[in-house]
Amino acid sequence: MKDVIFDDFQNAVDDCLIRHRSLLDIMTKLQESEGRINRALAKSVTNCGCIKIEAEKQSMLNNDSIDIDDLKNYLNTHLKGNLCDNCREVLERELGNNLFYLTSLCNLLDLNLYDILLKEYNKINTLGKYTFR
Repeated sequence: MKDVIFDDFQNAVDDCLIRHRSLLDIMTKLQESEGRINRALAKSVTNCGCIKIEAEKQSMLNNDSIDIDDLKNYLNTHLKGNLCDNCREVLERELGNNLFYLTSLCNLLDLNLYDILLKEYNKINTLGKYTFR
């Protein structure tokens, strides 16, 4: 059933994309949408203030007894707070635009977005924490 949703989305994107059908257009629109995501995140910090970035060097105690299962408990996201409703809405819109152009790239290259998702999902399930991402 889920593959139907992905396929329907991919077909809808193909039907909707009229102006930017060139590979160069899609590449630059995808990159632009990534920049807009970053800008929306920065505005959530600097303009709204609903989230804060408190960054410092990642510190893992020099402890050889840290198990890989516990490693994520020692690493910091540097993110404090929660997105307000307005910032969440802006980021969802920008991420949706990014997904649109990513799907457009898949369409142009005759790649199936759902197949890509499944391959990545299977890799994550197979390697688990050892993907080291």
